Amino acid sequence: MSTSADSPLEPPLSRRDRALILGALLLVCALAWAVTARWAAMMDRMELMIPAEASWSAAELALVFVMWAVMMAAMMLPAAAPMIAAFAAINRRRRQRDAPYVPTAVFLAGYLLAWSGFSLAATAAQWLLSETGLLSSMMEPNSRALAAALFIIAGLYQWSPLKRVCLTQCRSPLGFVIAEWREGARGALVMGLRHGIFCIGCCAGLMLLLFAVAVMDLRWVAALALLVTAEKLLPWPALWRHAIGGGLVLAGIAVAAGFAD
Repeated sequence: MSTSADSPLEPPLSRRDRALILGALLLVCALAWAVTARWAAMMDRMELMIPAEASWSAAELALVFVMWAVMMAAMMLPAAAPMIAAFAAINRRRRQRDAPYVPTAVFLAGYLLAWSGFSLAATAAQWLLSETGLLSSMMEPNSRALAAALFIIAGLYQWSPLKRVCLTQCRSPLGFVIAEWREGARGALVMGLRHGIFCIGCCAGLMLLLFAVAVMDLRWVAALALLVTAEKLLPWPALWRHAIGGGLVLAGIAVAAGFAD
């Protein structure tokens, strides 16, 4: 890792730069949410169905991967805005001083690359659950035991040391920059990739809850996105982390007992 004297001490973004970055993120998020909502509507009208068994074609596998990738972009980019802004602030100052700088899009590409890897794993998990009959062609769970187990596992993970470490990294853009700064386009890509991996460690448990409800249920997608954003951006992260964990464990117990039918 190569460090830079610029990285920890950059001034905040100007209003113009902040508006440009937030505007670009909002546009990407809006497009991702629009596509996700369109797919959810198609599921409701049964125009978009995934095979319930293992006979998936390459096109269907690709469709599921793209679906997950777009959905992850819609859910995760709002919570990543402070980190993206911190990276942009550093490069704004370097550009003003005619020093080497890297477009913020390179960092963002590394971040999205990490979540694309998660989307690939989620696609494989969906194929396996469909093959074993645990997931329907409408991408809803066929097993109460599976749904309950996923809620409880996600809840317990909220209390784990790994979750705490990853959440700390996600909530500390400046600390991440100081520890992880790398020069050049390759360095920016690696930084984005590493931050994306921390983000996966923070949120993967919550994302997998989609298998416990319905992968393309827009209400759950929105609810999980709000939970992710809340615990990353709002005060009292420990309170959010533990409260969400307790709520998920209780929900799992309710599902297992049949109270959530």
